[in-house]
Amino acid sequence: MEIVIKLLIGFIAILHLYFLYIEMFAWETVGKKTFKTFPKELFTPTKNMAANQGLYNGFLAAGLIWTYFISSTEWAKNISLFFISCVVVAGIYGALTVSIKILYVQALPAIIVLSLLLFS
Repeated sequence: MEIVIKLLIGFIAILHLYFLYIEMFAWETVGKKTFKTFPKELFTPTKNMAANQGLYNGFLAAGLIWTYFISSTEWAKNISLFFISCVVVAGIYGALTVSIKILYVQALPAIIVLSLLLFS
């Protein structure tokens, strides 16, 4: 079970690195293709705001990646729980305020990992 949890944490970290990339470096290109319901004329004026959001996604990814380097099993689990919980909260908030798709792309994988962590 530990290997599955670590793989899923890695998957979620990679997702957040991808979100970082889109929001910080490709907002006006890949962002337009990804966020099709967002008005095209708003991508340029919101570029800095998206970059800030991308930075936060990078922090989430960094926290999840950090868990791979913690030697204490107990601390690795606690730090994983914290950062996965942050992803769950961000995903639920995004689903409620932006798009329900965020629930499935961001929150659901994190909820699965959170459940596995809590019951392992």
